[in-house]
Amino acid sequence: MKTFGLIGAGGYIAPRHMKAISATGNDLLVAMDITDSVGILDSHFPEAEFFTEFEEFSAHVEDLKHKKKKLDFISICSPNYLHLPHIKFCLKNSINVICEKPLVLAVEDLRVIKDYEKRFGARVYSILQLRLHPSIVALRDMVQRSDPDKKFDVTLTYLTSRGKWYLKSWKGVDKKSGGVATNIGVHFYDMLHYIFGAVLTNEVHYRDDKTSSGFLEYQKARVTWFLSIDASHLPVDAVKSGQSTYRSIEIEGEEVEFSDGFTDLHTKSYENILGGNGFGVDENYVAIETVAKMRSSALTEDPQMGHPLLGTLKKVIM
Repeated sequence: MKTFGLIGAGGYIAPRHMKAISATGNDLLVAMDITDSVGILDSHFPEAEFFTEFEEFSAHVEDLKHKKKKLDFISICSPNYLHLPHIKFCLKNSINVICEKPLVLAVEDLRVIKDYEKRFGARVYSILQLRLHPSIVALRDMVQRSDPDKKFDVTLTYLTSRGKWYLKSWKGVDKKSGGVATNIGVHFYDMLHYIFGAVLTNEVHYRDDKTSSGFLEYQKARVTWFLSIDASHLPVDAVKSGQSTYRSIEIEGEEVEFSDGFTDLHTKSYENILGGNGFGVDENYVAIETVAKMRSSALTEDPQMGHPLLGTLKKVIM
């Protein structure tokens, strides 16, 4: 049995980490969040210590270390901009890390983590859950078996509606979340890299606080993409059926079915990590570099390869 801590216990994704820790037969000893709305702990680890101040949490973690009860892992589900300082704290205490996506917001931060890993002898693992989705694994295998000169035409659409609260939270602040393309899209860009290889071209065609769209060329694919938290972009059929999220990947005009199977991918990720096969810092470079460029690049005027939904938008330069 491994012992865990958890930072960000009140967040949206934290319950999946709690479930994964429990499902893999391990124990959560201590958790923290600045909010005390963490009743979900009772469903998994009612005996876990809990703090609302990071200073108290860190003191408790260090006390455990002095009592020869050092944590094996700390899971990080805090806001994106806090990942790096929280990772550094864990590594300085020689505690391994399992961190939500995006691991960090800048490639330079990945280099810092690599340095800390070497200095303190602990490892950082990330949740790149789509690499474990059966449909994505099968798609990657198909692409790798294809003609070496074949380049696939791909359309990626991810719409996940969010209320007014979203833009008033840290998620609506680009410096804290990385913006829409980073916060809701980074694992899709990792998936595309995983399937189709290195990035050759990275264009952004539209960008505002709710929506982003562009074009990516990989070694084996040309991808038009569209991401949005704006409910007005949902297809009519999705709205009629009460769906608030729509995911679609079309390859050569054929839909790839991957709408199911998401809920258990965190547990599979933990199983891989605990089995010595987790995704570390190196696997994150391409996706982090991709979204960082999306935030900073100028919009491409009159793009040749635009997403079908792009025509419904008015260009806004940000």
